[in-house]
Amino acid sequence: MDLCPQQPPLFTFGVIADVQYADIDDGFNFKRTRMRYYRSSLQLLKNALKSWSESAVKPDFILQLGDLIDGFNKLHGASQRALDTVLREFGSCPAKVHHVWGNHEFYNFSRSELMRSPLDSSLYADRRPRGVPGEDDIYAYQFSPFPGFTFVVLDAYDVSLLGRQQSNRQYNNAMNLIRLYNKNEDLNCPPGLQCHSRFTMFNGGFSQEQLDWLDSVLSVADEKQERVTIASHLPVHPNCTDSVCLAWNHDDLLAMIRSHSSVVCYMAGHAHNGGYCLDKDTGVHHLTVDGVIETHPDSDAYGTVSVYPDRMVLRGNGKIMDRVFLFS
Repeated sequence: MDLCPQQPPLFTFGVIADVQYADIDDGFNFKRTRMRYYRSSLQLLKNALKSWSESAVKPDFILQLGDLIDGFNKLHGASQRALDTVLREFGSCPAKVHHVWGNHEFYNFSRSELMRSPLDSSLYADRRPRGVPGEDDIYAYQFSPFPGFTFVVLDAYDVSLLGRQQSNRQYNNAMNLIRLYNKNEDLNCPPGLQCHSRFTMFNGGFSQEQLDWLDSVLSVADEKQERVTIASHLPVHPNCTDSVCLAWNHDDLLAMIRSHSSVVCYMAGHAHNGGYCLDKDTGVHHLTVDGVIETHPDSDAYGTVSVYPDRMVLRGNGKIMDRVFLFS
């Protein structure tokens, strides 16, 4: 398949996921099966930003797919310092950065704190959901970098135990939901049944309010025959990740995507070993981007996507594979 069409791209953008920077020694993941390189992740972020800055065709924007700093920062009282360190590097970036929120954002900050932080990139939004009066807003929005193309950032922790006060209605609803499937004392331990393994505290889901908003966005895109790419932290297709990394109500979001003709790609992070599948029923590409945090310091984990009228071409660096996403 031709990875390099003859015509110049309509626009390009960068992708990177799960940097999880912390100024601590390297350690293992939760299962003690893979190493995490906490300090070195900052250098790999610098590598990506330097490459994008020096590229002949600079990206129009960057999708940062969540978990920018690690939850260990909270334990060391270093959350704000770590965030400032990472954001300082983004200051050299030649493009706007669209930040997705993952579980590690909520380990470090409350939802209201994130809404007031530089990680709230909804100022670049063309449209976002209206908040429920008296309650925290949903962190979701859409933007159009080029005529005929729309990107949607979704809040995968809208329904979650993370980032909300225990007295909050959404928190109680999330607790009632997770307790239907997870009986463990430690809710970060997955339930025994694989079909329910996603119901852990480090995952979350999409509220009906957010799904209704997405439905309206996609309906407009269908009518205009636009190409829509969705970005969120949690994967939603079972064939592009381990089942333990899926969003709680991934099936609801998949059904929403399948009911519209405009979606061409769904991009996520969270699962550090990455993944990809093509939904053959719809032609939608589901990409899970490899995490920086579990990438060896001698390698890299970022990509640049060039968008053409009939396809998107991902050029990966290090662990990230080259891919072509044809539009159906």
